[in-house]
Amino acid sequence: MFFLVLNRPRTSAEIKKGPKMPQESLRKQAAPYLPKKGESYMSPKQLMHFRKILEGMKIELGQDIDRTVHTMQDEATIFADPNDRASQESDIALELRNRDRERKLIKKIDETIAMIETEDYGYCNSCGIEIGLKRLEARPTATLCIDCKTLDEIREKQIAK
Repeated sequence: MFFLVLNRPRTSAEIKKGPKMPQESLRKQAAPYLPKKGESYMSPKQLMHFRKILEGMKIELGQDIDRTVHTMQDEATIFADPNDRASQESDIALELRNRDRERKLIKKIDETIAMIETEDYGYCNSCGIEIGLKRLEARPTATLCIDCKTLDEIREKQIAK
């Protein structure tokens, strides 16, 4: 009896051997902010809480990028088999796309931290109302309230049709 073992391409998660999304792993570490009774929206404590989350995300993304670079350098191999070579190239392309997304997220995190420093954080860029603590816990880089974001998505769908 013969068994044929096929080499399957590694997934990007296998390549970088790290957490899938930095926001997910960070949220496990940072407990959601619970405002005290009578506490004003975006008080210094709240701003500090979100700054800590954002800085943690940025550090984790940087570590992910470094880990990927080292892994890609260590595993840079020239395969004789065209299928293996194609598989490796597609893995590298996927990793580079992921790193590009993470690079853009780091830029957005830096912009959000700048908003915290100017105390503009937590308010909708479109209508100016409070974004809300729960939404910011879920997406610390959010710049639109849920209503404006929903309208924005509806407009996108109408343009795409």
